[in-house]
Parts: sequence; C-alpha cells; structure tokens
Amino acid sequence: MYIAREESFGPVMVISKFKNGDIDEVLRRANTTEYGLASGVFTKDISKALYMSEKLEAGTVFINTYNKTDVAAPFGGFKQSGFGKDLGK
Repeated sequence: MYIAREESFGPVMVISKFKNGDIDEVLRRANTTEYGLASGVFTKDISKALYMSEKLEAGTVFINTYNKTDVAAPFGGFKQSGFGKDLGK
C-alpha cells in the first residue's frame, strides 16, 4: 500500500499483519521502502526485537514504545530520510 511505502509526518502508524513467525518477510517489506527515518517493533520476545532492530534499515528503532528518546542521543535516517546522524560521528 502507498501509506506503507511513503514517509508520512504526523500522527500516522501503519500496522500490518504477517504470518506467524515470518519476521524475515516483515523485514523485507519494511526495508523495501526508499525511506528509513524511524521504525517501531512491538513484541513480547526480546530476542526477536533485537534481531529486527539489527536488520531494519532505519535511523531509530523503537521497541515496545514509539518516539521516546533523549534529545542528546544521535538522530538521523537511512536512504532518502537522511545522511549520517546529528550528534554522532
């Protein structure tokens, strides 16, 4: 869907279903977009959350929350969502 591929700003969250256990398909869909500012992973399984956070092509990956960060933390995106990180190397 268009909304899942665009970089929307505002109170918008795309939630999509996936087959039980097929997180590699979820990663493929998430990384297909040309943007990569931020993403969120909601799960009870911390090992899956950490696996996904390593594989997602996003500047920030939130786990079981969204948009909660320290203003002093490095911030930036991947692909068409930014070049490098503010406050980072």
